[in-house]
Amino acid sequence: MTPQEYVEEVLSLVERIPEGRVMSYGAIADALADVSGRNSARQIGTIMARHGGGVPWHRVVNSSGRMPPGHEQEARQRLLSEGVPLKGEKVDIARAGWQP
Repeated sequence: MTPQEYVEEVLSLVERIPEGRVMSYGAIADALADVSGRNSARQIGTIMARHGGGVPWHRVVNSSGRMPPGHEQEARQRLLSEGVPLKGEKVDIARAGWQP
């Protein structure tokens, strides 16, 4: 899989995250590891930062439920409007996490 194909796979997976649910960067990397040969949460973060503007980026959080750095307020508003459960300032991953 070429780097561009990997970017497309990541964005396609993010597009499939249902409203009201989230995935962590690591969960996305794990879900694509077998088909891509890659497994890096950090790489998912880089892809989302560079290419994620056209997909529901707010549904991708870190493994502790922290929202995308620098976009916390907008992400929080979007997630709350979708009914995503929060624990303080973080997403409740146990309740809102999704796997394809």
